[in-house]
Amino acid sequence: MIGYLIRRILYAVPILVGVNLITFVLFFMVNTPDDMARAQLGAKQTTPAMIQAWKHEHGYDKPLFYNSSAKGIEQVTDTLFVRESFRLFLFDFGRSDANRDIAEDIKSRMGPSLSIALPTFLIALVTNITLALLLVLFRGSVFDLSMMIVAVMIMSVSGLFYIIAGQVLFSKIWHWVPISGYAEGWESIKFVLLPIAIGVFAGLGAGVRWYRSIFLEQVHQDYVRTARAKGLSEIAVLFRHILPNGMLPILTGVVVVIPSLFMGSLIMESFFGIPGLGSYTIDAINAQDFAIVKAMVFLGSVLYILGLILTDISYALFDPRVTL
Repeated sequence: MIGYLIRRILYAVPILVGVNLITFVLFFMVNTPDDMARAQLGAKQTTPAMIQAWKHEHGYDKPLFYNSSAKGIEQVTDTLFVRESFRLFLFDFGRSDANRDIAEDIKSRMGPSLSIALPTFLIALVTNITLALLLVLFRGSVFDLSMMIVAVMIMSVSGLFYIIAGQVLFSKIWHWVPISGYAEGWESIKFVLLPIAIGVFAGLGAGVRWYRSIFLEQVHQDYVRTARAKGLSEIAVLFRHILPNGMLPILTGVVVVIPSLFMGSLIMESFFGIPGLGSYTIDAINAQDFAIVKAMVFLGSVLYILGLILTDISYALFDPRVTL
């Protein structure tokens, strides 16, 4: 197991380098360092000297990939790509183009992101599994067919519609919750209730259909027929046999999602004014703040790779066939 983990971590290094390379190329194809300087300076009349001073202060006066003025290995190492990538692998995110500490921003914004993502994840997991088991219990009935139609209808509507409709209905018309904003402590509950409810409902269709298909694969297995032959009721078969055996693909699917919870929801946080990591990334893209963009892309890639490794570990721990 230790050797396997070491290999997976080593495999992740070229992947992260590739992600950084793509981020650099895409970002600087759209924005040159001069454009970034003009956007950050915000002055109507920026002189070449002001732009050059800003670029030198933030390190953007270095060549992107190849430094022809340097000698030897420094022609490659004394570049913006290598310098910034090396810092990222040390988890030194540096300072944003607006001169803010990116690591401190991430720490302060992680809480608001988790206050939405974690309850949404847990409530949706319990709700989807419960409804899926209920549909498997009444499989082939009118109730099952009707719920599948409703699930497809929920999946067919954009999540953006649910956000706007929820804000109009529950905030502007009924005034049950604030339309946007955030507060610290227990005051945050009234601000996150609507985003959590919308997040759970928007994922209900796809979640129920996926869990239902997992449990239906177990219904016609030999061990299920044996349990019925022993005289167990359908509910007992469902909860004692089908549910535990169907939990392995559910477990692995859940584990891979957990690291991504820290990154927040881009659309949800932006529409509800939640100061989380999702809105942090959107604001950085709008402000052309490359330092924040590359840090968030790198962090998201690390968390996703970590989720894949945890998924493989969960397979080995909970499935004896994999261990053998």
